[in-house]
This record gives sequence, structure tokens and C-alpha cells, in this order.
Amino acid sequence: MTPLVSVVITTFNHALYIAEAIEGAINQCTNFDFEVVIGEDCSTDTTLSICNHYQAMYPEKVRVLAHAQNIGMRRNYRESIAACKGKYIAICDGDDYFSDKNKLQMQVDALVAGNFDMCYTRSERKSAEKSEVYPTGSLHTTLESMLILNTAENCTVMARKEDIEQYYNQVDPLSKAWKTDDLPMWLWFSAQKRICTIDRVTAVHRILDTSVSHNTDYKKRLEFCDSLSDIMVWFDTNYNSSKLHKFLLKRKQNTALWTLSYNGSVSDFICRWWRDCSITPSLFANIASYGLFLKKILYRMWI
Repeated sequence: MTPLVSVVITTFNHALYIAEAIEGAINQCTNFDFEVVIGEDCSTDTTLSICNHYQAMYPEKVRVLAHAQNIGMRRNYRESIAACKGKYIAICDGDDYFSDKNKLQMQVDALVAGNFDMCYTRSERKSAEKSEVYPTGSLHTTLESMLILNTAENCTVMARKEDIEQYYNQVDPLSKAWKTDDLPMWLWFSAQKRICTIDRVTAVHRILDTSVSHNTDYKKRLEFCDSLSDIMVWFDTNYNSSKLHKFLLKRKQNTALWTLSYNGSVSDFICRWWRDCSITPSLFANIASYGLFLKKILYRMWI
């Protein structure tokens, strides 16, 4: 079998969710062959045995890349993509899943019909408390609009493998201290390639307290948000002539101070505000930061 599409599922300690991720992929209805490549990063729970079970059930379709030792999310992501045989790659983290059985077919049809390089759809963001469609507004396809709001969820994207390889060669993301690889990839596509969208929910993105992007530890969550901001500033500098530089730096500060208005000490808040303003003096004029400081004081008094 020579697959047209490779579905990449990267996973670590996803025993509660990995079966749904795999089944969402293998149950896709297509008129072409596809494979499911699972990058299993030395989980300490039963994730690997579940993956191996599906490989034994579907040996022609499922391949498990089991690492002997944990190599980390970003390298697992990269090596799993490199192992794919398909012309197109669809991505699904091990705690997400495809909810529309026609997802792969619709995206291939759209890519081929318009000779596009990347296609993505809306998603359903699901947490323990609620479920909502993302994004609620427009699906963005230009770099500037994506820098203002990234509307491409990892689990909804399909792209040409050769373009993804070009991204890795051109940007060399693993040499950078970024904490994710999906955001910079989609920003690069919006700057360099042609993107199409499908106005339909095709996948579910779980919002877990233990995930990197939604960690209950505010310091780790803050580090992740800072990394996202740094990625956006890097792309604005290198692909957008720094047109959004001031906006992005102000948003980075506001995001950090909003988090610190609820968490940490008053000293933590002031230190972060001073650090940002010392590096970027124009932030002294960021009125929102003073409002957030007042909020911090009132919040500390209230609790």
C-alpha cells in the first residue's frame, strides 16, 4: 500500500484517550489509501500496549514508532512526521480525535481542487466543564491575521509533507527554545504557502489541566504563553517586516500581567512589569498594565 495521506498521532501517557484518537483516524471514509503513524514517546502508563493492540488489528494501516526512551514532544513530533509515507499529512495529538469520518476525504478534495498546500477546519474544544466551537469567527489564511489570532487547531490541519519538510529546513525550529511546533508551522504556511479552509467541525481538541498549554501551574502556563508570544514576534520580524511588533509585545505583557493579577505575589507582578518595560520602554505607556496592577492589589485584598 502506498498511502496518499499519513495521519500522525503523537502520544505520551494518553491511555485514557489514545483509543479514541486511533479509531477516529482508522474509521475515516476515503477513496484513497492512508496510514496511521503513531509516535509513542515511552509512556509510563498503558498507552504503548493500546497502540500495539491497534497495530496488531490493522497491520496494513497502523504503524507504531515506539521510542526506547522519552525524547520529548517536539522531537517525537518531528520524527513521526519524517517517518510518514503519504503525500499529505494530517495531525492529531493523542488526546484529541477526528469527529467527522469524512475529514480526510474533504481535505484532500479541497487541496487538490485548488492546488492548495494546507487545509484546516473548525474544531470542537472540549473540557470537563464545557464544549465550544473554535474559532467562533473567521478562519484566517494570512500571516497578519494569524499573528493576531491563530485559528488553526493542530487536530484539524492537513498539509503537504514536502512543504512541512521545507518548513523544518528553512526555520530549523528544533534549534530554538520554543515550547511547541504546531503554531510556528502554521504561521510559516500562512506566510509562504496557500491555505484553504473548510467551514465545518471535523475534530475535537480536548482541554486538559495536565496539558502543556493549559497547565494548572501558573508559572508553567506563563512560560508557555511567553513562548507563543516569542514565536509570533519571531515570525513578525522575519516574515512580516515587524509590522505588528508593538502590538505583539503589548499583548505579551498584558497576557503575563493578567495571569499574575490572579497568581503569585505583588512583587512577582512588579518584577515582570519592570522587566518588560526595561526591555521595551514603550511599554511604560501601556495603560492596561496599570489597570491590571490595581486589579492585583484589589484581588489580594479580597482573598
